[in-house]
Amino acid sequence: MLIYVVKSGDSLWKISNYFNVPPSKIIIVNGLEYPNNLLIGQSLLIPTEDILYTVKAGESLWQIARTLGTSVQTIARANPRININNIYPGLQLYIPATRYQVKYEESLQEIAERYGVPLESLMDANNIKNPSLVYPGTILIIPLRRPVTYVNGYIYDITEESVPVVRESGPYLTYLSPFAYKIKEDGSLEPLNDSQVISAAYAEKIAPMMAVTNFTSTELGNNLAHTVLSSAEIREKLINNILNVMKEKGYLGVNIDFENVLPEDRENYNRFLELTVEKLHAENYFVSTALAPKTGETQQGLLYEAHDYKAHGRIVDFVILMTYEWGYRLGPPQAVSPLNQIKKVLDYAVTVIPRDKIFFGFQLYARDWVIPHVQGMEAETFSMQEAIARAVKHGAIIHFDPISQTPFYRYTDNQGKRHEVWFEDARSAQAKFDTVKDYKLKGISYWALGFPFPQNWVLLKDNFNIKKII
Repeated sequence: MLIYVVKSGDSLWKISNYFNVPPSKIIIVNGLEYPNNLLIGQSLLIPTEDILYTVKAGESLWQIARTLGTSVQTIARANPRININNIYPGLQLYIPATRYQVKYEESLQEIAERYGVPLESLMDANNIKNPSLVYPGTILIIPLRRPVTYVNGYIYDITEESVPVVRESGPYLTYLSPFAYKIKEDGSLEPLNDSQVISAAYAEKIAPMMAVTNFTSTELGNNLAHTVLSSAEIREKLINNILNVMKEKGYLGVNIDFENVLPEDRENYNRFLELTVEKLHAENYFVSTALAPKTGETQQGLLYEAHDYKAHGRIVDFVILMTYEWGYRLGPPQAVSPLNQIKKVLDYAVTVIPRDKIFFGFQLYARDWVIPHVQGMEAETFSMQEAIARAVKHGAIIHFDPISQTPFYRYTDNQGKRHEVWFEDARSAQAKFDTVKDYKLKGISYWALGFPFPQNWVLLKDNFNIKKII
């Protein structure tokens, strides 16, 4: 997959001809609602198995070729203007996918095994519906090797209308987490009408993961957490209630998302997790937690102090880092998930949590602030598709912040008010996927399903083979 940034004078027809890709394919993979109104600075995915690869520190051309399942000679031929004996970090290399001609009596499965790629990926790359209908002489595109990753999707709009969202997300998710069962002071749980989305998850081979929390949009939940965590009796009752719901509803694991826990309850929280793991592992369930984005052990603040990264890394099966919300809806305009800040969190996290237990948090929403920002004024939250639609409506030029690796634009509304919008696009998504690979993390967790972002899902599948556990 290639990423192209629209320039002045570009049109879909011109871009299509340049890359020799039908306009219809570009429209589909990008979810273009206004294909005749491309914006300067807008990023477009160009559907191809070829890629642009950015050289990392310490890499050799031989290592790159081996990782991607190609050869040094192929890379050299595709990059005639580059001195292949002098590659350096940041250099972009054009990596063409391998082409292979099917031989007599060869099966698609044999070819997939020879090149070390999943049969499904080989079929997708060549638009093959029936693997038995492949004939000698056919030229196949061999997709580049992709690492395996695990993907979670939180969903908080749990209604009948959410079922199609789950179905559409089916190929891209390992886990689905309906959000959320709220704890009560006596250790019981507020009910959640999640049966339909759980059934939809199973139909798509997505493992349902029960989400349990102590807060709501209007309640911090710190005192509630203290009441529950500081009482051995209530802790035990809560764990039993979680287990009962999991058995009743068909959940395969649980995600504990306790936020704003009082600093003095840090050890109580750790103990609760130990007891939960002990109880649930005995019944073959997994346990995970959601963690605030800390950059150090002693970071101050109610959101951070009781979240003991080292303890969670030791106790639970995996953790989800909530690496978003720098661009808070009540704060000043900025990137919601700035990559420079996320990397500070990861730099600390990987020193105390095994990398194969860490999920990278990825937000699926955009934000629109009125500027200049006034304290207490709330930004509007909407999808990436709406962000592009709004930019088209107002004829905005899209800019890209190289530090946060995030796109943004400004516009003036019909009332003469100035706005600033921060969102995600193919470039920022690719930068995040590259980070997941660079840090060798277990997976990615999305907050939250229901905000359309077609480019993300196409790129996710282009970067990874998504693990299914059911």
